[in-house]
Formats: sequence, structure tokens, C-alpha cells
Amino acid sequence: MELLDRITINPAQCGGRPCIRGMRIRVTDVLDLLAHGLTQQEVLEEMPDLEEDDIKASLLYASQRMNHPVVKAA
Repeated sequence: MELLDRITINPAQCGGRPCIRGMRIRVTDVLDLLAHGLTQQEVLEEMPDLEEDDIKASLLYASQRMNHPVVKAA
């Protein structure tokens, strides 16, 4: 399984926001916990349905979503 295959988007779930493996755990939920200083191990303890690769997938998804070219106006 590719890491990004762990990220699912279903318009009928969580308002269409990206989730982890079809669960109601959003990518933003994982990122928010990390941003507030939890370690990966603490996130896994907080959300026992998650796996280590789910955290990696969340980070990769966020990185790819933010990696877009910036075009300056002439």
C-alpha cells in the first residue's frame, strides 16, 4: 500500500475532508496534534486506531498539498 492510499476523501464523510483509511479521523486532526507538540507515539496513544504509516501519510499529504508553484504577477 502506498502511503497516500491511506488518505481517503468521501463527500459523505467529515464534510469531504481528507481522512485516514476511511475512518472519521481527519488528516487535520493528526496534523493539529503534532502541531501542538505531541510526539508521533503520543498521537498513536491518543488515537489507537491509527498506525505509524497513517501519520507519515498525513504529513506527506499535507506537504504535497502545500507544494505548488508560486507565480508572481509581472
